[in-house]
Amino acid sequence: MIKTLFGYTFMQNAFMAAILASIVCGVIGTIITQKRLVSMSGGIAHASFGGIGLGYLLDIEPIIGGLIFSVLASLGISIIKRKTNTYSDTLIGMFWSFGMALGILFISLTPGYPPDMTSYLFGDILTVSSLYIKMMAILSFIIIFFIACIFNYWRAYLFDEEFTKTLGVNTLALEYTLFILISLSIVILTKVVGIILVIALLTIPTAIAKLFTYNLKNMMTLSSIIGAIFSISGLLISYQYNIPSGATIILLSVIGFFLISLIYKKISRNQFKQ
Repeated sequence: MIKTLFGYTFMQNAFMAAILASIVCGVIGTIITQKRLVSMSGGIAHASFGGIGLGYLLDIEPIIGGLIFSVLASLGISIIKRKTNTYSDTLIGMFWSFGMALGILFISLTPGYPPDMTSYLFGDILTVSSLYIKMMAILSFIIIFFIACIFNYWRAYLFDEEFTKTLGVNTLALEYTLFILISLSIVILTKVVGIILVIALLTIPTAIAKLFTYNLKNMMTLSSIIGAIFSISGLLISYQYNIPSGATIILLSVIGFFLISLIYKKISRNQFKQ
């Protein structure tokens, strides 16, 4: 059955999307969790909706508009915060709502019938095209390249930013680079689990991996493997029962997190008693 199932092009695309998304989640998810940038990622994801709406209005690929908006939002939050000393949470909330509002406005101005935004809001991995897979592959390569090339700098930046700065490392450039990489990751994940659910896929695999290791490289690897297991399992279940793929992947991830956490806690407790 599995062999027959993967004979379809759309299933091959969905499988590749799940693998690429998992790798990105493992790498970037670990960084944003360690750096406590989860709410920032959520703000960037929702701000990208404005670009998706603009893409429909201008009759261009919506995900390109989403990429531009997410990059501008991420850099905008960082720059405005530094120049005005406004709290990050305040700016994130503003960009979050501003991007969503713009998206709704642009979609309402789009000529003809309003487009179906379900796949962008909630994800639909079964509709991922070959072109989108190629774009995911390119963006994934860019992300992994920038993380791998200066991995030791990233490690220092995550665990002690001030000390890293005293060593002469340009931490501001690292911050801007990180925000751009987060934006690229969100674009990759948009069609997999959607704008609304993207935060869960970025954080849950890493949360599970942190139960077993604190080594940054091992955490990224384990997070990617866990993400792949949840994504592929969710893909197969959603296809089998004809239910939304994005929601299935996230529900499976959340259930998996609680089950693994309980089992891990029980095993740790028994070892402590012995």
